Amino acid sequence: MQLAVAALLGASLVLAQGPQGPNTDIHYRLGPDSLSQEGVPKGRIDGPLTLPSQAYPGTQHTYWVYVPAQYDPKVPACLMVLNDGQAFKFADGDVRAQNVMDNLIYRREIPVMIGVFINPGRTPEQPEPHPRDWGDRNTNRPAEYNSLDDKYARVIVDELLPVLYKEYNISKRPEDHGIGGASSGAIAAFTVAWERPDHFRKVLSIVGSFVNLRGGHAYADIVRKSEKKPLRVFLQDGRNDNRGQRRDGSYDQTRDWFAQNVRLMEALRDKGYDINYTWGIGRHGQKQGGAIFPEMMRWLWRDGPVSTDVNDAVERSFREPAK
Repeated sequence: MQLAVAALLGASLVLAQGPQGPNTDIHYRLGPDSLSQEGVPKGRIDGPLTLPSQAYPGTQHTYWVYVPAQYDPKVPACLMVLNDGQAFKFADGDVRAQNVMDNLIYRREIPVMIGVFINPGRTPEQPEPHPRDWGDRNTNRPAEYNSLDDKYARVIVDELLPVLYKEYNISKRPEDHGIGGASSGAIAAFTVAWERPDHFRKVLSIVGSFVNLRGGHAYADIVRKSEKKPLRVFLQDGRNDNRGQRRDGSYDQTRDWFAQNVRLMEALRDKGYDINYTWGIGRHGQKQGGAIFPEMMRWLWRDGPVSTDVNDAVERSFREPAK
């Protein structure tokens, strides 16, 4: 766990984790929705693929595309992009998003969707992020994910989407596009939707780094001062996340992950956003977020088409693979 935290946050160099007590993550476990289930059609994963970047010259992004078994090239699919893709698709990881999408699509609990697992940018000479090292010290992750500018939004909207549209039949409605992430990947997801709500309107945030790594603590005030945007946001954090307590005993609220997540929730709530949130007791990581990832996905995608016709046999059946 300590190695994962160190890899996840450059801030771990200056922020203490506080007194070591019981492991508050131990009760967050993956349920059946996150595990491969017998009889459930499995989607395929295309990749790894490489996306060169103009927004960050000299860098490239590795990504993978999840294509559900029910994808029909003649029917536009929804889209879910997940930052730090290697962690979200890791077969033995804390989320296993491809299993979740397999299970929920099959049961008609979320719409048919293309999933994209995208890693932070890196130069060709830099190592690819992996589950033990998310790339904070050796890739472009800190600049891309924590900066409050439109550069990473340009990667997703102007560089990634055109490639996806050429290869897959994806709906172009912004309501049909979601983006998510964990830690710095979560604030990056929020920034993409904030900057480009004309393309993304659903945001999933696990232990989001809405803190002063590169000014992210300003988001609560920015939300309050800005015109309301058509976004739907689900926030998750734990009370034992990094809490802004420095090694010298001083406290910096701008570096308190939990406090800043609560501040952002309050700003979004007071502004009338479509907001859901849950506060657990976990640490900085994906344990709780992974355990509730299926429910986060159900809530974000709850407004898919539905039939109440009692004679609609298709609506009452599992969603079978496309022919």
